[in-house]
Amino acid sequence: MSSTDEHREPLLLVVGPTASGKSRLGLEIAEAIDGEIISADAFAVYRGLDIGTDKPDAEARRRVPHHLIDVADPDQRFSAGAFVEAANMAIEEIRNRGTIPMVVGGTHFWIRALLVGLFPAPPRESEISDRLASEWDRDPAVVFGRLRSVDPAAAERIGARDRQRILRALEVFEATGVSISQHWADHGRIRKFDPILVAPERPRKELYDKIDTRVDVMFASGLREEVRRILASGVPRSAHALKAIGYRQLVQFHDGDCDLESAIHNTKAASRKLAKRQLTWLRGLTEGTLYWIPPAESGGTEKAVRLWSDTLRGRGHK
Repeated sequence: MSSTDEHREPLLLVVGPTASGKSRLGLEIAEAIDGEIISADAFAVYRGLDIGTDKPDAEARRRVPHHLIDVADPDQRFSAGAFVEAANMAIEEIRNRGTIPMVVGGTHFWIRALLVGLFPAPPRESEISDRLASEWDRDPAVVFGRLRSVDPAAAERIGARDRQRILRALEVFEATGVSISQHWADHGRIRKFDPILVAPERPRKELYDKIDTRVDVMFASGLREEVRRILASGVPRSAHALKAIGYRQLVQFHDGDCDLESAIHNTKAASRKLAKRQLTWLRGLTEGTLYWIPPAESGGTEKAVRLWSDTLRGRGHK
């Protein structure tokens, strides 16, 4: 342990791919250590997106306080910068109450921003951004292919459908001559937290089976009607909130671009691709030490609590 580590505040984070069991694990750990949960889910922040984001239900929120859920309207864009500001405030408030803040979620871009900060990106250049936007409108696949050629790490992390982040990554590269991944690598040498990251580990087939089951449950629980209500409320189809997996596919269904069976199939496929990207990020994680532990139902809670206690003792915390 370095002297720098001794001056950082320890922070427990429960991360992992979609459907791996983060929520249950985080809830049980929080109960065991008198913690409060800060959600790091880029779509659970939006009001009305309940079924498709698998938000903690009323019972879970009664058992443990949750933060940064239902804090934005779905026609707004809640950015990584807004998350970092709100999460830092929540962490301070929780500690002032004498309880333990925990971060639970799978939006790894947000987690990275919280742990290492947002790098000072160059200001937007309208000439570049307008040209890239026009090129995207003509052929998104060609634009994404360009990102994959100049910054394969960013392309893998972002995915082929996130228009805003793809265009921004290309804009940063064209404006600076340096990839956005390299900017991230060069940034974050001074860090505020001493992170302890845990993730529930499952065999790949088991994880994919759980993803498929979750999607079936979501659709059976009224996801189709939830999306219809959101659209009827006036939220535009272009809203960032409706880019979430499940919501995007159902917007296509409501627009007549696919049938319901295809929407379900495409949601499962997109969820598995997301899980693959999340696992890739976790295996290459540089923001802190990651501990793979069993899921909650296999003893993961006890292992995480013991790891947290041992880590605190080893770093001089009571």
